[in-house]
Amino acid sequence: MGFMDKNKEAGLPTSIEEEQLRGISRSVGEIEWLLLIVVLLYHVFGGTEPDDRPGIVLSMVLYTMSIMGLRYATFFKRESRWKLAVETWIMTGFITWALLHTGRLDSPLLNSYLLIIITSALALGKLTTLFELALIAVCLVFLGGDFTLIEIVSPKYLAGLFVQFAPMVLVAYITTMFASDIRYSLNQKTLPTETDELTEALSGRGFAIIADSLFGQAIRYDRAITLLVIECDTLKQVNDEQGHKAADALLASLVTIIQGQLRRSDVLARQSGEEFVVLLPETPATGALHVAEKIRAAVAMSSLTLTGRAVTTTVSIGTASYPQDGNNLDLLLAQAARRVYQAKITGRNRVVQQSAR
Repeated sequence: MGFMDKNKEAGLPTSIEEEQLRGISRSVGEIEWLLLIVVLLYHVFGGTEPDDRPGIVLSMVLYTMSIMGLRYATFFKRESRWKLAVETWIMTGFITWALLHTGRLDSPLLNSYLLIIITSALALGKLTTLFELALIAVCLVFLGGDFTLIEIVSPKYLAGLFVQFAPMVLVAYITTMFASDIRYSLNQKTLPTETDELTEALSGRGFAIIADSLFGQAIRYDRAITLLVIECDTLKQVNDEQGHKAADALLASLVTIIQGQLRRSDVLARQSGEEFVVLLPETPATGALHVAEKIRAAVAMSSLTLTGRAVTTTVSIGTASYPQDGNNLDLLLAQAARRVYQAKITGRNRVVQQSAR
């Protein structure tokens, strides 16, 4: 099963899955730096022989460059399980190189492999962890020295390898079991309240969970973030003329249209009734206006068939951006709500970005 398919099998909305990946990625980043610090301290306090010091220094420099590239380069716009897997493989290579220059299998850094196994078990699932274990087993054989194939398959050699490898297998098994149980319990508990049953968009509660985290990151790293409030202009008319089923179908169609104009990192939710809210991370006011106009135009140009009748509809949109419109989510929501009201009373089918003075 592909990494991205795990989201669908678990039943998680994409935005929730991506927020979980961001949290996991932050933890992986901390583990990567921790591993680098451990090796650096071991080197500084005389753990490496003079002949091995150039190799250790080179490995630390290359490893630091890989972390900086994977974590801070602009070409990685969003997190993915493939990226996290690559990071664990790089960690494996770095540890193996460090062990090669600090005593091989007798090195006190040998247990650093456990960091990789725990990371993989928590973040990447059973199959990837099994692959990681196989990779580490190959590294252990390589670190064991120059042996012939006959010596490697001998009972004495295999017994020694088992003693070193068994704790890693046990840690992997226990961690993956715990991680699987925790994910299942959380999914069963939270999914009914985090998604809107009618439209399958996030519910207000699900939106609040993700928005609080994303807005906190925007403040912490001084990044722009914008909120859109979107209201359907014709829902009441459709409900009165064609009934509840048609109105429900209209709302579901609107979600599909709106989602088609958004990035994977954007967060869409149904707040209540005819109102939707969209959070656009790392998007300033000018970029948000472009997105809002795309949504408005896409809805206006769509021809929907509801209960056998062709229907056209429009939306009114209000926007509010951090930091110019407020420094918390409540202020942004209030501003965007006032602006969507202005859009409605001044003709509908429009975007209002700045309140009337």
